[in-house]
Amino acid sequence: MKDSRSRAMSEMQLLDCTLRDGAYAVDFEFDENFVVELLAGLDETPVSRVEIGHGIGLEAERTGVKAGNIDHFTWCELARSTLTTKPWGMFAQPEFTRPATIGQMCDRGMSFVRIGVEPDRVRDHLPYLRQVTDVCGEVYLNLMKSSATSVDRLLDMLDGVGPEIAGIYVVDSYGSMTPETVESYVGAVAERYPVVGFHGHDNLGLANINTVTAFRAGATVLDGTLHGIGRGSGNAAIESLAGIVSVMDRDRFDYQKLAELAELCRVNMKVIGEERKMQVLGAVIGIHSGFFPLVEELAVKYGTDPARLMEAAVGAAQESPRAADFRAAAARIADHAGPRSLQLANAT
Repeated sequence: MKDSRSRAMSEMQLLDCTLRDGAYAVDFEFDENFVVELLAGLDETPVSRVEIGHGIGLEAERTGVKAGNIDHFTWCELARSTLTTKPWGMFAQPEFTRPATIGQMCDRGMSFVRIGVEPDRVRDHLPYLRQVTDVCGEVYLNLMKSSATSVDRLLDMLDGVGPEIAGIYVVDSYGSMTPETVESYVGAVAERYPVVGFHGHDNLGLANINTVTAFRAGATVLDGTLHGIGRGSGNAAIESLAGIVSVMDRDRFDYQKLAELAELCRVNMKVIGEERKMQVLGAVIGIHSGFFPLVEELAVKYGTDPARLMEAAVGAAQESPRAADFRAAAARIADHAGPRSLQLANAT
């Protein structure tokens, strides 16, 4: 192996987000003893960073969604007392996470925060990002649903994001990106920003290869979860990523220890099953899994097929579809269906 590749491999960082993205898979319910055991195990590995907390983000309960059984102050105590060798952080969203709360978390030992924003909303939230960088020294911008925006438009939407942001994340929220599209998006962002991350979902079984491709295209911070446990179809499996690195270069992340921890998660995390059909439809058509319940509800109400409804919403949306787009699409489908179809639908 050439020295240049070995040097590049030395720049790779693996971020474990099992105790954040994996929260979706267990309905935001974690056993504290399991959390302590898992954090202690991760602390013994060369994994670079650990993300914890509510899957949707810090203070998500302020929007009315289900709160996790472990509050954010307790998460801080668990991490601070267990992760002695590596930084840990949380996820946040401007709609509900207050900068002051992020500051409180940093006062309690949090090292980094990742702010989730859709590309077309970045400019609206530039003041928020500046406020957060005032209270937290390491702030990453996660471009949620990155693939819903063309590469050129995405880059334009990053105007105003300055060097105070520690890094930019390309996020495959739909699990729909291919290695070719990952290379295009990550490569373009890496030309403008020195630190790029990648967060992939596994709807089409491409999360691992997409993450490796992201690294080759310029990303250095790569997300994964143990046993691939995460929202919907899950994420890249971090133990597999570590194994791939070992095969490509050398054992930089202790893939054997991570494989043991993956088994610990498989046994102890009571994962809620997801309908596979919806996961595949969402990836191919371009719908985030958070909208699946609404899609299924509207499909039943208006007697239509979920795929048809998804396609109509995507076709009408300027960027990534929102709830109003699905409702409008359902109404249009109902209008075109005519009275007879609606009557049959209501009778079922």
